[in-house]
Amino acid sequence: MSGKTETPAPRTAGDVTYLLTRRRVKNLNLRVRRDGTVAVSIPMRTRLADADRFVLAHRDWILAAQARQAARAQREADRPLPDRAAALARFAALVEAAWPAFAGAAGGGMPAVKVRRMVSRWGVCSPARRQVTFALALYDMPPAAQEYVVVHELCHLLQPDHSPAFWAEVERRMPDWKARRALLRQD
Repeated sequence: MSGKTETPAPRTAGDVTYLLTRRRVKNLNLRVRRDGTVAVSIPMRTRLADADRFVLAHRDWILAAQARQAARAQREADRPLPDRAAALARFAALVEAAWPAFAGAAGGGMPAVKVRRMVSRWGVCSPARRQVTFALALYDMPPAAQEYVVVHELCHLLQPDHSPAFWAEVERRMPDWKARRALLRQD
C-alpha cells in the first residue's frame, strides 16, 4: 500500500530547495527529476530536520545530477527530433531485417512497429500486443546501437523480463551486444 498522505511541500536545506513528501516508505528517498527539481520522500514519522540533514549530506550529488539534467536538456534543445515518418521507416526496416532470427521462437507474425518521443527509454516491447515502440531520439544514434535496441526489444517477445534467460537470448542473437549498448551511453 503506497500512497501519499500529503501534497509535496517545498523546503530548503542549505542552498538546496526540494519538494518533501511523507509516504508509507521505509527509507528516505531522493530523486532529481528531468527538470532539475529535487524530490524527497520520507517515512511518515521521520522528523523534518532529518530530511534536511539527508539532503545536505547528498548536496554534491544533487548539484551534479542537476548539472547533468541541464546539460541533457540543452543537448535535446540543440538537436531537434527527427521526422517521425523517417524514423518509423528506419526502425521497421531494422525489425524486418532482424525478424528471421526470432520468427521460429517468437511464434506469430512480426510485431507492429511504432515510434514516439520517450525521455527515459530507447525502446519498449509489449508482447501481449505484439508491438515494439522505439524512441524518436534513437534515430540519431549509431546504426550499431539502433540494431542492438531492436534485438533487445525483440528478445522481450521471448523473455518479458531482464532475467539471465533474457540476456542469453540477446547474447545468442548479438554476441557483441555489450559494445553496441555502450554506444547508447556515449554523449
